[in-house]
Amino acid sequence: MTIKLLCKQKGIDDKLIKKITEAEEKLKDRFQEIENNSEYNQIKVLDAMREERLDSTNFNWTTGYGYGDMGRDKVESIYKRVFSTEDALVRPTIVSGTHALYLTLSALLSSGDELISAAGSPYDTLLKVIGVKGSEPGTLLEGGIKYKEVKLKPDNTIDTSSLINSITSNTKVILIQRSTGYSFRRALSIEEIREVIKKIKLVREDIICMIDNCYGEFVDVYEPTDVGADIMAGSLIKNPGGGLALTGGYIVGKKNLVQRISNRLTAPGIGKDCGLTFGTTRSTLQGLFLAPMIVKESLKSALLFAQVFKDLGYEITPKVEDNRGDIIQAIKMKSKEKVIEFCKSIQSSSPVDSYVSPEPWDMPGYDDPVIMASGAFIEGSSIELSADAPIREPYIVYFQGGLNYYHSKYALIEILSKFHNKKFL
Repeated sequence: MTIKLLCKQKGIDDKLIKKITEAEEKLKDRFQEIENNSEYNQIKVLDAMREERLDSTNFNWTTGYGYGDMGRDKVESIYKRVFSTEDALVRPTIVSGTHALYLTLSALLSSGDELISAAGSPYDTLLKVIGVKGSEPGTLLEGGIKYKEVKLKPDNTIDTSSLINSITSNTKVILIQRSTGYSFRRALSIEEIREVIKKIKLVREDIICMIDNCYGEFVDVYEPTDVGADIMAGSLIKNPGGGLALTGGYIVGKKNLVQRISNRLTAPGIGKDCGLTFGTTRSTLQGLFLAPMIVKESLKSALLFAQVFKDLGYEITPKVEDNRGDIIQAIKMKSKEKVIEFCKSIQSSSPVDSYVSPEPWDMPGYDDPVIMASGAFIEGSSIELSADAPIREPYIVYFQGGLNYYHSKYALIEILSKFHNKKFL
C-alpha cells in the first residue's frame, strides 16, 4: 500500500516499482545473512565499550597539548579491542583514509626499503602519495623508498606466486588494498587476505603485512587484523564512523608499529601522549556504536542496486552472489551521460544540498575529472548515500553508503525514473 501511495504522489511508473520489489524478493536470503553479521558485530562493539568501562566523563576534553585526555585514550582502547590488536591510533587530526595510509607507510619505511602492492595498482590518490604519478614533493619515492606492484590474476584474485617471487631482501611492507578503488573488481574477502598473509609470513616473518581497510569495516564478522594483518588503516567518515564521526582516521595493529606511526603523527618522545580531540570523542564513539547497523543498511542498499541493474542487463561488480568485502557497488554504465545522470539523481535524492547539480571537475589527487554526489550531513562521508566516478571509459559509477535502506531504495526509484524518462533503460 505504501509503495502504491508513493507511486501516486510522485507520479512514478508502477513498472519501475515492480522491478524493485521483484529484486527484493530475490534478495531475502542475502539480506538475512547481512542481518546475522550485523548482530554479531553490534555485540562485539558493545562488549568492547563495556569491557573498557566507557563512562560519561570520557566525553570531556582538554585544551593545549591535550594532556590527560581520558576520552582520547578510551577511544583508542576500544578500537584496539574491537579490531583485536595490541594498540590503536584514532585521531581527528588524521584528515582522511589517504592520510592514514601515508602516515603509516612513511613511518614504517626508510630509504632503501621496498614497498610491494599485492593487489595491483592502488587507489588513485595513493599513487601520488607513492610518487608513481604526479610530481608532488614529499612522496615515498622521493624519500628513497622502492616500490613495485603485482598485477591481479585475470579473475581479479591476488597472484600469490608472483607476489612471493617478487619479495627481496629489501621488502619491508606489503600493502593489500581490500577495496576496489576505481577498478572493476570485487573487494578482497577475509579468507583471501588470510591466505595471502599466511604465505607471505612463510617466506619472511618480519615482512609487515599492511591492510588498507577503507570501506571494509564490519562487512564480515572478522577483520583483517583477526587473520594476521600487522597494521591496518582506515577513515572515520567511512564505515566505522557510523555517519556521526565528524572527521578522522584510525590505525590499528602491533604496538611497536603503532608507536612508530604515533611518533610520525606528532614527534618522537611525544607519540600518543599529546593531541587534541576537539570535542569529537562522543560522536566518534557513538558513530562506532552505530556502525554495524549502518554498514548493514549500506550493504543491503548495495545489493538492491546490484540486483536491479543486473536485471536491467548492466555489468556489475561484485556480483549479487559474491562474498562481499566492502560496501561499494560498481556498475558499468558505458556512457558518460548515464554516469552523470546517475550521480545527479543520487544528489537530488539527498537530505542535504539536494538542489545542487554535481558536475565532473579536476579533483586534487586524481588524473581524470571526477563527479561526486554526496548530499551528506558530514561532508565527503561515503558511508552516507553517495556515488562517484572518474570520467573515463568504460564509464563505471561507484555507489556506496546509505544510512538507511529506505533512503537508498527511494534514490534507486529516482534513478530509474530519470533513466526511463531519458530512454536510458
